[in-house]
Order: sequence, then structure tokens, then C-alpha cells
Amino acid sequence: MDAGFCVAALEEPLACFGKPEIFNTDQGSQFTSFAFTSVLRDAEVRISMDGRGRWMDNVFIERLWRSLKYKCVYLHAFETGSELRAGPGRWIIYYNHQRPHSGLTGRTPAEAYGRIGASDHGGMPPWSDDQNGGMIDNTD
Repeated sequence: MDAGFCVAALEEPLACFGKPEIFNTDQGSQFTSFAFTSVLRDAEVRISMDGRGRWMDNVFIERLWRSLKYKCVYLHAFETGSELRAGPGRWIIYYNHQRPHSGLTGRTPAEAYGRIGASDHGGMPPWSDDQNGGMIDNTD
């Protein structure tokens, strides 16, 4: 991954959603490059970088990506770009709003962080074998 790609990926959300107070990255060369850090400095965003060898800092997001890949992407033969965009999008909505998490005492992230009230989902995914391209979620 080069710095140009990362700069473009940074500029779009800054333009659409405004600037955060702080931006955290690891110390990859693309994130320490002058081009990348200049975008943040020009927007007056504080830069935070994980220390070397701080693999634990990413463990939660790495677990999310692993779950998305194994419980959605690898299970389905998405045939078009729009299917590939929609499938993981549905899974993320399910993960945040319908799937109970043992680490949140059986609540969804949305419930735990006050985004919505308690739901009656019963832990079931929002699709079945014959809906939404046969998506099935075998949650832990």
C-alpha cells in the first residue's frame, strides 16, 4: 500500500464528515509519510501513532475483519461489485444491531452504546437460506 492511496482514503472522509480531534495509526511508512501527515496537520488534526510492536492495539479490529471474512465474504460467491458491497454491508448492520455479543453481556453494540433500545431479534441473523443470496451466519 502506498502513501498516495492512503492520502486519498483520508481526504474523502475529511471532506465528507469533517475533521476528527485525533487520528490514530500504526507506524507504517504510508502513515508516517510527509504526504499523509501533511493532510492531517493542514486540517489541524492531532496525530497519534501506536508504538512499535503494539500489535494488541489492533486486536479488536482484526477480530472484526476476521469475522467479516469468514462469516460473510468467504461463504458467498458474490458475482458483481454491487453484491459484494451489499453483502458485507448487511452483515455489518447485523453485527452491530442484531447479533448479541458475549463481551457485551448478550447485548448488541448498538444497545450497549445507547444507539437503540432492546430488540427482539433473538440472536437470529436477518437472512435465511432462501433470502439475500443464501447468506447464513454461524455466529460463535
